[in-house]
Amino acid sequence: MTSTTPATVRRRRPRTRALRRALPFVLPFLALFVIVYLVPTIYAVVQSLFAVKRSGLGLGGAQVDFVWFGNYLRAFSDPGFVGSLGRVLLIGVIQVPLMLIVALALALLIDSRVSTGRRFFRLAYFVPYGLPGVIAALVWSFLYAPTLSPVVQAAGAIGIDLSFVSDGMIPFSIANILTWAWTGYNMILLYSALQAIPADIMEAAALDGCTGWRAALQIKVPLVRPALLMTLVFSIIGTAQLYNEPITMKSIAPNLPSDYTPIMAAMKWLSANDFNYAATLSVIVGAVVCILSVFVFRASAKRVD
Repeated sequence: MTSTTPATVRRRRPRTRALRRALPFVLPFLALFVIVYLVPTIYAVVQSLFAVKRSGLGLGGAQVDFVWFGNYLRAFSDPGFVGSLGRVLLIGVIQVPLMLIVALALALLIDSRVSTGRRFFRLAYFVPYGLPGVIAALVWSFLYAPTLSPVVQAAGAIGIDLSFVSDGMIPFSIANILTWAWTGYNMILLYSALQAIPADIMEAAALDGCTGWRAALQIKVPLVRPALLMTLVFSIIGTAQLYNEPITMKSIAPNLPSDYTPIMAAMKWLSANDFNYAATLSVIVGAVVCILSVFVFRASAKRVD
């Protein structure tokens, strides 16, 4: 038998009091998390296990059947959905590393001791993020449109046949919009992490002769690794949810399919009243994002002895 000593009881009481005091502050977040995230996720998972079966060439009655993982097998055998996953993966491979490298470089430049006009450049880099995603996509669509783009017209004047909306260029065009819109946001996050580095560390590095880009790459970058990891995970999640940019570009790119991204594919089947299959695609996207996020965290947590 185990006995509880008075000292153990005294140690537990402050923890219980602290928990009770923190509970009113935590409950609103937990309530929103359950209502906004947990309940819809569970509902989508449940709906993905059912399918509507119609008889009589669609003219008869509809019956909802429990199909286990039939919708998931259908999704991974659907060329449109599998292709949308590949396209988003391609855009992410192109855009995410480039965006984070540029954001880190801008943050290091602003954080440099010799930099001037920090407030102006912080605001200038952040302004594109302040624009709604649809507005940014519309602005870039004007620059991409074959008949309106001054860039296309200038290239045509010197004999270059340039098209930003061809099948091969669309991923790069979308990646460019994302990089333009989100680099400033990630720069602010990384700059905040750089500002949190203790001044005595940089002073000690300067005394050892480690200054300039050498100090930035060997001292600052390793110290802001958690912020880099956070921006990487956010970027992965954002790329997986890609919707505004391609759906806006459809007006200038008729060759862009309606299931260009997984979210567009889910919306396509949702508009076709196939709610169960749309829920299945949404669950798959969420699972892929979770797997990639866990992989990034696990890979970054490995330390070299």
